[in-house]
Amino acid sequence: MSQSPLTQSASAQEPDAGTEDSVGYFLGFSVGQSFAQQGFQAGDFSAEGMQKGLADALAGKDPGLTQDQLAEVQGKIQAMLQKRQAAANAETEKQALMNKEKSEVWMTQNAKAEGVKPLDKGIQFKVITEGEGGSPSPTDTVSVHYTGKLTNGEVFDSSVQRGEPAQFPVNRVIQGWQLALQKMKVGSKWMLFIPPEMAYGADGAPPKIGPNEVLVFEVELLEIL
Repeated sequence: MSQSPLTQSASAQEPDAGTEDSVGYFLGFSVGQSFAQQGFQAGDFSAEGMQKGLADALAGKDPGLTQDQLAEVQGKIQAMLQKRQAAANAETEKQALMNKEKSEVWMTQNAKAEGVKPLDKGIQFKVITEGEGGSPSPTDTVSVHYTGKLTNGEVFDSSVQRGEPAQFPVNRVIQGWQLALQKMKVGSKWMLFIPPEMAYGADGAPPKIGPNEVLVFEVELLEIL
């Protein structure tokens, strides 16, 4: 990310390397992240305007706008962000509906694939390796290796790529995993095909998992801890 004018020193002198510049950049980046999360976009305000307001506030000066002007600006900001949120919600709902239809078709076709079997609640699975150990209960903590993909093959999470197994209580993960893990035996490796309602549903898990996405996992149950 290129450096913003907001993170530069107000004076023409070079900042003390490693101190003022890094602190200013950290603060600017943190504020920028917060603004982005609230819905602000580049171009909503000028760097100069924000720098002036920041400088006045830090110096303890009175605002450069009257109370009526401040209230007017605040109202404009609220209306702008509300409009953007409404548009984002509408787009998410539209995408959720489209994905739901696609997911239903995908799961129907996948059910016909060789070796794929139905589990509970619409979940499908395929055994790669069948283990001989015990099966965990909902309150057990397990150690697993996994790779999670979308139906287009895009990997969104993988303990295998990180090189370290994941550990978690069975009842603290998505419902599709909870049901499948209790059917698996230690040493098993399965492919799981989880419909949206047993994963992240219409909300998805942004930014990697969209609304109503089917999730495909390769899961190896290593150990019950």
